[in-house]
Amino acid sequence: MIGEKGKLLYNVYRALTYGLSPFLYLHLRFRTLQGIEHPVRWPERLGRPSTPRPPGHLIWFHTASLGEGMAAIPVIKRCIEERPDCTILMTSTTASAFEIITNQLPTGVIYQFAPLDIPAAMDAFLGYWKPNAVMLMECELWPNLILGAARNGIALALLNARMSAKSFSRWSRPVLLPLISLMLSKFSLIVPLSTMQGIRFQLLQAPPYVINFSGDLKYTVEEFDISKRGVQSIEELKVQLAHRRVWMVSSIHRGEEEVMLGVHKVLMRMHPDMVTIIVPRYPQHGREIAIELQKEGLSVALRSRDEKLVSGTSIYVVDTLGELRHFYTLTPIAVIGGSFLPGLTGHNISEAAAAGCAVLTGHHVGHFSDMVLKMQRSNPLSVLQDGSWPKLSLNY
Repeated sequence: MIGEKGKLLYNVYRALTYGLSPFLYLHLRFRTLQGIEHPVRWPERLGRPSTPRPPGHLIWFHTASLGEGMAAIPVIKRCIEERPDCTILMTSTTASAFEIITNQLPTGVIYQFAPLDIPAAMDAFLGYWKPNAVMLMECELWPNLILGAARNGIALALLNARMSAKSFSRWSRPVLLPLISLMLSKFSLIVPLSTMQGIRFQLLQAPPYVINFSGDLKYTVEEFDISKRGVQSIEELKVQLAHRRVWMVSSIHRGEEEVMLGVHKVLMRMHPDMVTIIVPRYPQHGREIAIELQKEGLSVALRSRDEKLVSGTSIYVVDTLGELRHFYTLTPIAVIGGSFLPGLTGHNISEAAAAGCAVLTGHHVGHFSDMVLKMQRSNPLSVLQDGSWPKLSLNY
């Protein structure tokens, strides 16, 4: 009965996405004009390939954005070691992921932008690339993709599988449960990133025998390769910061900068020589922060302009991608954003911890709560959340 309801719901979804396709096309073109989509390769989002498909077996790895893409790379490398005869195709949805990931992928891996989950785009994509298996990362549960692959006899796996509490609540509703149950029934393998996530997938009627645990793949993310000039610039910053107190806030979202700049002003009264490094989630946000601070008369150094930390400069804004791990080596304290406002779901804290930083976050950490708890069990002071922060000393 649930299977029949699921098929009916999918037919409704497919009809709706078919009907909305012209509007989604216009939205895609608008995003391209805004600079959000790639200016040349945007047709790939409609399932139009930009490179030939090699003969033989092909495995498709699909990720949403940069974090998931980097977590997939160690798995891709392992696949190449085990099956060098297979071609690997990787897709993501964001231009920022494209800029970084394409330089990190092993030789021979094909990169394309992911097709929209509309019938024409997804059918064209699957028909052209004909993957033998699809590896979806984290929470990329798209009906036309999953059921289209299953209809073509393509094996499906969901790696580092997760589902936010909000998404779980939505999918659990009686009207949507048959659809998600149908989708999850098509997977041959689901690898949750935690026990709690595994329970959620079972409650959504994923077959228990396809659920296997291996841990969070984001612990395996490798260091980004950056240019020699980038390495040299980091070393220069170390020299400039050698005799100054410094703390860093990373991956902040809009609205969080107001909280962090308030903290900055308080700390400046205690430590006039202090430097705050701000690394927004999106580079454009960093440039906007710098402009606003300059209007207030503050001296700000902007990373993309290669500006130096001179006397009187107390804020350094990093509006570039792919350098976060290197910046963690410059500071003893890292505040991880995306966690201080309702509706946010946190970011990876393991990179800051691996660099030896004292890690602080807000309470809105979403699926990263499992990572926070594991680190706190190992050392209660390894990760502190707001409300439990002691007066951390900048005297080092």
